[in-house]
Amino acid sequence: MEFREEGEVEPVSPTGQYFNSSILSVAILAVLEFELPINDSQALSLLQDVFLPINPRFSSIMVSDNVDQKKQWKRVEVKLEDHVHVPIFPSKMSPESYDEYFDDYISNIAAEKLPQNRPLWEIHILKYPTSHAAGTLIFKLHHALGDGYSLMGALLSCLQSAQNPSVPLTFPSLKSSGPQTTHKTKIVSQFFSSVFQTVSDFSWSILKSNFVEDDRTPIRSGEDGVEFRPITLSTLTFSIDEIKRIKNKLGVTTNDVIAGIIFLGTRIYMQEVTKKSSNEHCTALVLLNTRNIEGYMPINEMIEPNNDEMSWGNQFGFLHVSVPKSTKISNPLDFVWEAQKIIKKKRSSAAGYLTSWLLDVLKKFRGPEGAARYIHGTLKNSSMTISNMIGPVEQMALANQPVCGFYYMVVGPPQCLTITALSYMGKLRVAFGAEKGFIDSHKLKASMQNAFGVILEASYQIPPAKAA
Repeated sequence: MEFREEGEVEPVSPTGQYFNSSILSVAILAVLEFELPINDSQALSLLQDVFLPINPRFSSIMVSDNVDQKKQWKRVEVKLEDHVHVPIFPSKMSPESYDEYFDDYISNIAAEKLPQNRPLWEIHILKYPTSHAAGTLIFKLHHALGDGYSLMGALLSCLQSAQNPSVPLTFPSLKSSGPQTTHKTKIVSQFFSSVFQTVSDFSWSILKSNFVEDDRTPIRSGEDGVEFRPITLSTLTFSIDEIKRIKNKLGVTTNDVIAGIIFLGTRIYMQEVTKKSSNEHCTALVLLNTRNIEGYMPINEMIEPNNDEMSWGNQFGFLHVSVPKSTKISNPLDFVWEAQKIIKKKRSSAAGYLTSWLLDVLKKFRGPEGAARYIHGTLKNSSMTISNMIGPVEQMALANQPVCGFYYMVVGPPQCLTITALSYMGKLRVAFGAEKGFIDSHKLKASMQNAFGVILEASYQIPPAKAA
């Protein structure tokens, strides 16, 4: 593992510059919930000995080169005390009362920008019991440091198996279980289909980013400055076994099921707020990891400078997925099959690579701010962003303190709604970052729970592996 001395610099990736600009400032909150009250006596030593050595960026600030104003990471001395926050709440309250303090606190830190004069991360240690945990640890990391895959890999490298710390954490397989065809006619057909899909997706992406906005709905206000408004962060937990049961019955992927639940839940919520929402145009940006790898790579390989996979950094793309309209669907399972059909088509498209090329062109002629403005338009003109990641199968621990809950949220995009999903210990934790005062988080959660229930119930009525 290569370490740079204080004062040494390395270039900031183009995407890192886009996400830390005057146009965009996006961060990731990773929330760890603990079974037992938090003992923070080892916090500083763990940060110094375990977290900081993971990557030089955790000890660097973003600066501009004096010659051509290119952004660079500059190593600095890290004052750990400036990065660790331990809030003080009133004592001897009920967990339900502390829920309210926690909600307000995380809403505040989600809205605050990370200071640019020190490395772009911080942690918050909440020692008070909530209805979910005896104590909570929140990592806030700027998206310029890396994408969810990179930062999740870094965070997981600080954790161990709760049962046996010497054994590596294990994760669900990402391999597809579906049959692979090699028939030449099929390959030729897929090639031309992929070319057509690429042209269609890339053209539509340009239109969506510059001219075509989603309708104004109960999940999209269409107003400027949404990214500066406070959010409410709420979560739901689903059983992975029940999701797999739906998956096997419908002959789809786990991601298809998750997307179908979210799409149906979104439509249910929108219709409860206003009936006409059932037919209004609504687009979700589904984040796609573009690395050609399975599972998390070891950190020492992820940051290796000669790694052909170039695993550390921001390597993801957006899929523009239209949320099915309720007026065109009568069976709730069709939301899952429609999600499968759309996502499968768009995964065969190379539009993401063309978009990367376009951003490079914009950066060359308009600078990083011009490329950031294009990404801002892509987000603003859509209704929501959906991302999901895999977590460990077994329980993990931090400094021998068992973690009973785990989820994350992306904060700072110009959207009223962001949805994330993370698997952990046989459960799927779905988190909703919703604009405070505009979206009713309680009603939204109830709608998602309702969607899951009706899809699960409907799946029992069909024979196994029914294809769309």
